[in-house]
Amino acid sequence: MKPFFQLQSTSSKARAGLIQTTRGEIPTPQFMPVGTRGAVKSLTTEDVESLNPPIILGNTYHLYLRPGHHLIESLGGLHRFMDWKKPILTDSGGFQVFSLSDLNQVTENGVHFRSHIDGSKHFMTPELSMEIQRSLGSDIVMCFDECPALPADDQTLEASLKRTHAWARRCRDYPLADHQFLFGIVQGGLNLHLRLESLSQLNAMDFSGLAIGGLSVGEKNEQMQQLLADFTPHMPENKPRYLMGVGKPLDILNAIACGVDLFDCVLPTRNARNGGVFTAKGPINIKNERFKTDLRPLDPDCSCRVCARHSRAYLNHLFKVGEYTAAQLMTYHNLDFFLSLTRRARESILSDRFDEFYRSFYKEYTGKSEEE
Repeated sequence: MKPFFQLQSTSSKARAGLIQTTRGEIPTPQFMPVGTRGAVKSLTTEDVESLNPPIILGNTYHLYLRPGHHLIESLGGLHRFMDWKKPILTDSGGFQVFSLSDLNQVTENGVHFRSHIDGSKHFMTPELSMEIQRSLGSDIVMCFDECPALPADDQTLEASLKRTHAWARRCRDYPLADHQFLFGIVQGGLNLHLRLESLSQLNAMDFSGLAIGGLSVGEKNEQMQQLLADFTPHMPENKPRYLMGVGKPLDILNAIACGVDLFDCVLPTRNARNGGVFTAKGPINIKNERFKTDLRPLDPDCSCRVCARHSRAYLNHLFKVGEYTAAQLMTYHNLDFFLSLTRRARESILSDRFDEFYRSFYKEYTGKSEEE
């Protein structure tokens, strides 16, 4: 039997690996498209399949509220419900409980919160989070944790960390399905000492993988990058490393340079619905008037099916007249861009030329060298 994670190659600190699940292999580094409510927004399952991501992400909080995990389980689980045959990672619902509910109360047992949909009262515990994710049938399950907003003082972070570790133990002790793998989530804000303490506690619980949570939640970008550079090398080499909710293309590339393996973010899909396009030469907004007569593809360096067929002028028109097709086409391109970024990074690591790839991407994307 193959190990859950195999480290295949390194280039500087960047890593290429392979995650094994019963529903298929996940080569790393890897970006995971976000399918919040059982769908990647504006795309059909066939669209997502043609992009060929080896894994997507589902949202525990939203699927719990609608249509409900018991219903999804009765219909054969999330894979069958959305007709997705490859692996799925589900988050714990913790971030949404804290960020989407105007009224929540944290206790040692869990979090009382009101639904952002109808105001109904709920109580999310580590056990309920595990129950939901078991019912959904995801392949990678995330521990229920507390994600404090930054900046936060050390006293707040320490109290949150103690709670997160207690909840992690309860998640670990909950019986999941045989095909499911549980990841712990390292917290501790920007305090390296607390991050290392959290890592030590979670290592002792022997999770299948470890995630870096609590970043991109209000801190400065350079603070996040410094924390990743200082902390990531301390993580176990034989387990996948997942940076949650990050981020922009350069953020992902910088994290890969630190040794991170997995990423997810709503940025490519959310920006697409608002006219934001990611290109090899940096982001653009297709709604700008200057693209009205621009017959070039969204990204002249891209070979996705949108860029092969449609012009900037056409996409500009679709947005201006409010066609839903605009969001669909833009989302497809943006996800192709992110998936291509991690695929190319992986190829460069396997051939031990990651630093060269990093410099080349950075220069083209920003229009300046790394030293400038």
